[in-house]
Amino acid sequence: MSNPVGVDFQTEPARYRHWKLSFDAGVATLAMDVDENAGLREGYKLKLNSYDLGVDIELHDAVNRIRFEHPEVRCVVLTSAKDKVFCSGANIFMLGSSSHAWKVNFCKFTNETRNGIEDSSRSGSLKFLAAVNGSCAGGGYELALACDEILLVDDRSSAVSLPEVPLLGVLPGTGGLTRLTDKRHVRHDLADVFCTTTEGVRGARAKQWRLVDQIAKPAVFAETVRERSLALAAQSDRPKHAKGVPLTALTRSYEANGVRYTHVSIDIDRAKRVATLTIRAPEGEQPTDAAGIESAAASWYPLAMARELDDAILHMRANESEIGTWLVKTQGRAEDVLALDALMQAHGSNWLVRETIGLMRRTFARLDVTSRSLFALVEPGSCFAGSFFELALACDRIYHLALPDDPPGAPRVTVGEANFGLLPMATGQSRLQRRFYNEEAALEAVRARAGQALDADAAFEIGLATSNPDDIDWTDEVRLALEERAAMSPDALTGLEANLRFNGAENMQTRIFGRLTAWQNWIFQRPNAVGDKGALKVYGKGDKAAFDWNRV
Repeated sequence: MSNPVGVDFQTEPARYRHWKLSFDAGVATLAMDVDENAGLREGYKLKLNSYDLGVDIELHDAVNRIRFEHPEVRCVVLTSAKDKVFCSGANIFMLGSSSHAWKVNFCKFTNETRNGIEDSSRSGSLKFLAAVNGSCAGGGYELALACDEILLVDDRSSAVSLPEVPLLGVLPGTGGLTRLTDKRHVRHDLADVFCTTTEGVRGARAKQWRLVDQIAKPAVFAETVRERSLALAAQSDRPKHAKGVPLTALTRSYEANGVRYTHVSIDIDRAKRVATLTIRAPEGEQPTDAAGIESAAASWYPLAMARELDDAILHMRANESEIGTWLVKTQGRAEDVLALDALMQAHGSNWLVRETIGLMRRTFARLDVTSRSLFALVEPGSCFAGSFFELALACDRIYHLALPDDPPGAPRVTVGEANFGLLPMATGQSRLQRRFYNEEAALEAVRARAGQALDADAAFEIGLATSNPDDIDWTDEVRLALEERAAMSPDALTGLEANLRFNGAENMQTRIFGRLTAWQNWIFQRPNAVGDKGALKVYGKGDKAAFDWNRV
């Protein structure tokens, strides 16, 4: 059954309306060619290569397909197929007519897509070059900022700009301000001028201000793109002659109160506003070496599971906004999960294994930044071990059932090597480091028990469970926790969870999400932006914004 309930995050190149994908000697070119009449929703046209969520869904899919289907590709060139315009950014009329939740979730997904571009580069996988061959504004420049290098055509008219503050009364919503300072080290006074100037900055000045890395005259632009893409490609060690893995369509079925995948399922209790996400461990014979992994292709368990979990998270975020609490469960044998982890770590240099670990890393990080209450339930039949224990560590609470009268049947958790940095958070920390504030004594106590199957009392003793009720109290304690959560303000919970999940030192990614959550979220609700005379509402209508001049 197709998705009957809203946004579908699955697509494939034959269905693209907005991107053209081509390949040449280890370089892939993604050319934005937005179909202005193919918006995800009615009521606006995607003029001047402006984008909505549908454009970014295709971009997310295309980058994933390059990662897995084209291992010979080492550099991706992002450019435009339209004359004189690279990208004018997020479609203003789409934003002006969208609900607050839609705007914020749109910004979150585009942030994650751009963070994923940078994640690929950091991991030694794909490198990215923005070949800016026309005007580049707002979210279009933010896409360029996510790349390793920006090359701007020096044609006296093409400029880069972040005009959201003067034109729309909002902030660059996909990390623009943060990447200017943290990544490109644009001096703060120049960044202030840049972000309050509608016409942007061109040519030599753009390079001088560090807004771009290089400029090139139109006559040599294509040649320079080629030179820079090959230079970036040389920094990647992806194999030139490996066979790609086609990302076949996910097997999924939609029900009134859930979704079924091969390895993941969602069950929704609408009355309680609770969803249960269950991730099942691998079953049956699994590959034992790199050749077997590549032969399994897209059906290789961790790749298939990560794709399904990613789709499940995105589906729930976009289409089930009232389901505020997610219960995370696992099913299967812990030893099968640990064996899979050992296989991935033993063959981590294999291109397919590395890309799969990258997909798992980004998917689990997507769970971290999801604005839902996350509770893990460790019950009989659970397999929270190694990489699967990361799912529990990502949650706000872990409830671990104790069975004092049935020790052999008691559910257990197992810490493995995968929990010490294989799948770090956006902060770069492991979830254990986040949990224990990097305190050495606590981490050593956990490491001393690594590889041991810990029951509820043992896990609670070393800080790996929030609560360890026995079978007499289990049902009531979990029920009360869910009822209490459902009675609280979802806005306050979103702020609480985001603050508690990201403690300690910050980095560029956490600042991007923090500023989106706090500042942009607030600005998106202020009359100066979205009131009847707010800048975002009156844009393009010939009216002047009416501001409340009181500073808050």
